[in-house]
Amino acid sequence: MSHYLQINGQRLIDSLFALGEYGALEGGGVCRLAATAEDKAGRDFVVARMKALGLDITIDAIGNVTGVYAGQEALPMVMMGSHIDTVGTGGLYDGNYGVMAGLEVIARLQEAGICPRRPVAVTFFTNEEGVRFQPDMMGSVVFAGEYPLETALATKDRDGITLDQALQEIGYKGEHKPGDLLVDSYVELHIEQGPILDKEGIDLGVVTGVQGISWQEFTLTGVSNHAGTTPMSMRHDAGLVAAKIAVYARELASTLGGDQVATVGHISVKPNLINVIPNHVVMSVDLRNTDNELLAQAEKMLAQFIAKTAQEEGVEVTSRSLVRFNPVIFADEIVNAVEKEAKRQALSYKRLPSGAGHDAQFMASICPAGMIFVPCVDGISHNVKEHSAPKDLVAGANVLLQVVLQRAQRAA
Repeated sequence: MSHYLQINGQRLIDSLFALGEYGALEGGGVCRLAATAEDKAGRDFVVARMKALGLDITIDAIGNVTGVYAGQEALPMVMMGSHIDTVGTGGLYDGNYGVMAGLEVIARLQEAGICPRRPVAVTFFTNEEGVRFQPDMMGSVVFAGEYPLETALATKDRDGITLDQALQEIGYKGEHKPGDLLVDSYVELHIEQGPILDKEGIDLGVVTGVQGISWQEFTLTGVSNHAGTTPMSMRHDAGLVAAKIAVYARELASTLGGDQVATVGHISVKPNLINVIPNHVVMSVDLRNTDNELLAQAEKMLAQFIAKTAQEEGVEVTSRSLVRFNPVIFADEIVNAVEKEAKRQALSYKRLPSGAGHDAQFMASICPAGMIFVPCVDGISHNVKEHSAPKDLVAGANVLLQVVLQRAQRAA
């Protein structure tokens, strides 16, 4: 292994902790919501690193930042990337790892005197988490041309501030048109954010694709009445219907099996009193599957169950779709390159789909794309306790370096 170029592991780990200082929470973790003062500080830190490496930096109109290490030829670039915005109780690694590892790859290429045939780039996309502005993965979905820039910029946070205003305020509303870069391929290094690699003691995840996501919101309207005086047969209990939907979601996942998952993550009940029958419930159902036909089947089965259950209870239902992304299959050439490199570096690996959404799923619509996962302890993410062992972080970055270098050295 020693004759292969490797990253500077300590420098990579140090860079993650340094970035984690911006928006740091007491007791660990990070809160760096998109286009906030904390996000500006984090962005400035990463841009300073890009400048120190002499990269050509472009900022587009939705705030995506790309640093390019010029190649020998003016060919489409091999891009690495992820995001540096976090959830409200984020850790040091989600998103940040892919960005800082990308910069480490370029630093090592430069130190080794390697100027590849194709340019090599690192991008961090705006508002991947979708906490302050919706939808999530906004920077990459706009970059890929699958969501209108104007719609994204007009999105407002809870205080009525638009993304356009927020980006201008932090100085990251760029001139560049999103997607106006020639990209040869995209490789994203990320912590798994799930328990599979950690529980099975596997070094590396070879990511085959991203499962489809369906988020729906249901509003149930019943009749409030006295909990003691209203006979059971005369009730229109919105809370009962919500409870049945929550139970059915679990049964639905079991029935379909395979990769189907279902979650009821939000339930709001009114009047929310101990002795009053609920008359109003707003709830969410999150369905995901790697197979789009099965995902559509799950949506249909859920809709039929809800209609039937609500009718039986005399409760009205309205619904709206919040998110609907089709499953994405990553390019064989990237998936196979990651697997081959894991083998060559004597790492144990497993092919698996991503359960979470990532920028790579939208980049896959414009170029060959893929992802590399490393384990995170107990699968914990979006949590201040999020942690990946340094040896795993270094191993993943070494695979990224070789895969990207191979892509960048390809003949035109």
